[in-house]
Parts: sequence; C-alpha cells; structure tokens
Amino acid sequence: MTPNSLPISRLWRLAAEHPDALTAALCGILVILGSLALQFGWLGLAVFILPAAYVIGGYSSTREGLTTLFQERELDVDLLMIVAALGAAGLGLWRQEYHLIVDGAVLILIFAISGALEGYAMQRTERSIRSLMSLTADTARVVMYGGERFVAIDKLEIGDYILVKPGEIIPTDAIIIEGYSAIDQASITGESMPVEKTKGDEVYAGTINGVGALKLEVHKTPESSLIQRVIRLVQEAQTAAPPSQMFVEKFERGYAKLIVGLGLLLATLPPFVLGWNWEETIYRALIFLVVASPCALMASIMPALLSGIANGARQGILFKSGAQLEMIGKVRAIAFDKTGTLTTGKPEVIQIVPAAGYTETEVLQLAAALEAHSEHAIASSIVSAAHQQQLQLSTATDVQAKIGQGIVGKVNNQIIAIGKAEFVEATSELTQISQQLQAEGKTVVWVAKSDGVGPSPVLRLLGIIAVADTLRPEAAATVKRLQKLGVEHIIMLTGDNEQTAQHIARQLGINEVYAELLPEDKVQAIKQLQTQYQTVAMVGDGINDAPALAQASVGIAMGISGSDVALETADIVLITDKLEQLAKAISLGRRAQKVVKQNIVFALSCIVLLLAANFFGNITMPFGVIGHEGSTVIVTLSGLRLLRN
Repeated sequence: MTPNSLPISRLWRLAAEHPDALTAALCGILVILGSLALQFGWLGLAVFILPAAYVIGGYSSTREGLTTLFQERELDVDLLMIVAALGAAGLGLWRQEYHLIVDGAVLILIFAISGALEGYAMQRTERSIRSLMSLTADTARVVMYGGERFVAIDKLEIGDYILVKPGEIIPTDAIIIEGYSAIDQASITGESMPVEKTKGDEVYAGTINGVGALKLEVHKTPESSLIQRVIRLVQEAQTAAPPSQMFVEKFERGYAKLIVGLGLLLATLPPFVLGWNWEETIYRALIFLVVASPCALMASIMPALLSGIANGARQGILFKSGAQLEMIGKVRAIAFDKTGTLTTGKPEVIQIVPAAGYTETEVLQLAAALEAHSEHAIASSIVSAAHQQQLQLSTATDVQAKIGQGIVGKVNNQIIAIGKAEFVEATSELTQISQQLQAEGKTVVWVAKSDGVGPSPVLRLLGIIAVADTLRPEAAATVKRLQKLGVEHIIMLTGDNEQTAQHIARQLGINEVYAELLPEDKVQAIKQLQTQYQTVAMVGDGINDAPALAQASVGIAMGISGSDVALETADIVLITDKLEQLAKAISLGRRAQKVVKQNIVFALSCIVLLLAANFFGNITMPFGVIGHEGSTVIVTLSGLRLLRN
C-alpha cells in the first residue's frame, strides 16, 4: 500500500457515503476560486470555473425542480432558485457586471448545502434501522432428529424446537417447554431486574438468557416477533412526514408560484401599462427575481439553529437537527422512561434489616460470600455493597442454586441460605417490614443460617436485604425545574410493574404513570399524548424506547447509558447523561424560536422594501444585490447570537 492510497481510499469511501456533502464542498470551492479569479481580473478563468460551480451545485436542484414541474405540475423553490441564479448570470454577462455571476453561484451553493443536510438525515434513519436489525440473531439452534442444527431465522417455522444456552440471545419469540432461567428483558420491556421464567412462559427475541438452558417452541413466525415489530414501528415513525414539514413544503411551492407569476407579469405588462421600454422591463424583471429569492428567509433559520446546536454541544446537549432544536421549545408535555432514565438502571442494596441478635455487617458479609458464586443481578448488587464497605469475604463451598427459589452453601462451616421467604422458611417480625419494602417497589432477599449438619438443618433468620433500582440524584430537581419552565404535563412510561412505577413517581412528583408497557404500548401512549398535548417529548435510553422515541415530536436519549438504537433513533442526546440538561435544551429551543421569528420578520420586510423600490424604478441591479445579500448577512449575524450561553 502506497502512502497516498489510504487517504485516497478514505476520500472515495466518504464520497460514496455522502455524495451530497461532496457536491456542496466542490461547489463551494469553485465559487471561491471563481470569485478570486474575477478579483484578479482573470476573466477567462472565471468564466470557466463559475459555470462548473453552477453545474455541480445546481444539478440536483434542477433535476428535482423539473421533476416536480413535469410530473406533479407544481413549482417549488428549487426551480425558482435555479431560474434566479441563471437570470443573475445572464444579466451579468449582458451588462458585463460579472460579480452577478458569483451571486448566482452563491444561491446555488446554499441549496447544495441544504441537499447535503437532507441526505444526512436519511442516512441517519437507515443507520437506526440497521442498529435494530443487529439485535437479532442470524441463526437459531434447532432440535431435530435427535440432534441440533443451526437454521437461519427466516427459515424457522411454527412448531420448531429451539435450544438456547446460558448467556445467548433468544433468536425469536417462543414458549418455554423445558427449563428455567432469569431472562434479561431490559432491551425490550425496560424492566430493571431479570425476569424469572419457566415452562409455559413466553420469551422475546433480542432478550438475553440467564444461567439456565431453555428449550423453546416457536409459536409465531419470526417476522411477527416483538423485535421485528419494534423495527417496523421505528421505520413508520421516522419516514412519516410531520405536519410542520408538510406545511413548509406547501409554503415553498406557493411562494415559488407567486414569484414566478409576478416575474412573468413584470416582464410583459410594463411596456403596455407603464410605457417602459423592453430593455428596462427585462432588467426590472431580472432584478425582481434576484431580490425576491428567499435567501434571506433561508438564512433566517439555519444559521440560528446551527448556532443553537453548537451552543448545546458545548453544554453536553447534542441536537441532531435544527428542526428539533426549534421543536423542543414548543414542548408542553414530556414522557420519561423509568429504568436507566429517571433511575440509574442498576440494582443497589438500599436497606439491610438484621434479625434480633445480628448486625447489618454480619448479614451483608455472609450473604455476599455466598452470592459471589451467583451471576444474578441481585447477587452482584449484594457483592458490590460488601466491597464498598471493604468487608473481607470468606470462601463459600458446596454452593447450590435452587431454581426459582434462591441459593444455599457453606460459609465458615455454617449453612447459609439466601432467597425467597418460603425458601429460608422465614416467619418472624420482619415479615411486615418485608411487605412494606415490597410495597415501595423494592426486591427483598431473605438471609438465614444453620449450624447443623444433618440432612434437614433448621435455619435461623439472619435478616433481610432490600434491593432496588435507585433514582438518579438530579431526577427530582429536574422534574421541578421543567414544571417551572411551563412544561405542564410530565408522564412516566415504563415496562416495570405498577407498584414500583407508582412509588418512583411519588418520589419525583409525577402524577401520570403508564406501567407494564411493551414497546408498542409506549408508542400508543405517545400517540395518545400527542392527541391531547400536540408537541410531546420522550426521554429514554433502551432498545424498548426506540419506537416511542421515533414517534415522539422530540426523542431524547441518554448518551452514556443509552443503547445504540436509542442513540441513533433519538433527535437529541444528553451526552453526559445529566437530566438537568433537559431544562437547558428547552430554554435554548425557546430562544431559537424567538430569534428565528425576529429574523423572518426582518427578511420579509427587506424583501418587500426591495420589491417596492424595484417596481418604482429606484434601484439598480448592484443595489438590489447589495440589499438582498446585505439582509442575508444581517439575519445570519443575528442567528449567531445563539452561540452565547
């Protein structure tokens, strides 16, 4: 490989992945070179370079404008801009005012950049779908003829038997016919704890099997699986044009029709009505096309939004598009996922209640020594709590896991049992405390021991350990801050159980809760909220949140804890996982709205004034170009105000 081959290969790859961006870059370079050539008096070189800029930058807009014209019988801004640019170039050649050719090239460059941004948005949508597709396994281990055989997922049929070993991804929705395991369903349902499942229970494609081997029976076709429905929901939500986009497209076409119609009238009627000569009439018509071009209107929006995006990035807020920066300023309702968004998403030891005669340290030390041999999420949280307290853990022996019940083994020649109350045969005054902890959404683990060595040793209760997914430290303050900003409705959407969800909501001051939701249920909830409140934001982090993030008016993902699919699907990413950045994002969105409105009013006022001056014959082409470009520069500088915090 030669030293230059790698950069060249990268260039070709970038060109293939982002052709619109490459087109805009080449057009921009040619416009700069052509302008420099004119300044140095190299007219021949400029006449060669600038037409190339017109062709490269304007090809896509010309094609789209002509396609719309001939197939849909409609005029749009694409064609209007091309006509205005060519008119400026023709007038520049006719009157030997060659700088007008540069002005036309700049108009084309603006549209080339716009096309590049649209291309990027489409690629982002495709990447989010590919990320979802990667969650599913390509093959499944099918049991047939007394052996095992790997079969492609799309070849599975209803009634096939599948074997899923510990730690593997479940390949398709199915029913357990043999085995027991704890399934990590966080990617699909958002439940913070693995769910224990056994014969007769349904499991979902894309979830992760725990420590037990499972034999499954396929009960629906793979394309009907929950993860495939998630993929379809994301596709539908991302490809559907929002009402605001449809309004903008309609406005652009109406504006183009108006300008073209007025331009034709101005090019034909004045000789008959006002007594102008034809040269003056054509001259005024071309000035009209230049000053009526919506460059200042376009510059009223994008520089402001791009400045807001840059400002947000400095504060740890990634806006994927300017439209979403503007949209979040309109939000009056925000739906939060619970696990990993309002909470940390990791179970932690919340409370240890020892039985009479024992201490919290003793309970935790013995429990952690035994749980160190388990791979369960609750076991990991108990071991982590012991390590945080720097406790010395003894080595456990004869460890046995009791499926669906708990774990038992020997620690310091004592039999230690950990698990459900019935497993450790617990009957004590701690039962009431346990029930209270469970009512608060906590998972309770019972710890008991026995000094006996017989076949049925009598267990004595050591205490109970409460484990729960904890709130993010900033969650409550964020909810209050959003309410002060005027976000009237704050909602929790979660796949977790009703009891846990309500307890978390009460701690945060959230009144509206939707619990035990599958991904498609979250989408329906967002649609219902949009019917009630119009502009609705959704904040989430998991794969199960992706369809709702796509459906929401604004999808917001957690940057560190968020899954790849959530990050790709969301419109806004909180890069550092700080919920308090939500309030900053909304404030920035509202500032952006205000600046954009001010710019639009100014741009329209300038256009009206220039058109009036042109009609009464009081401006020349250079003055019209100066007025047109000057208003564009002013609104651009106005937009840069959003760079300030």
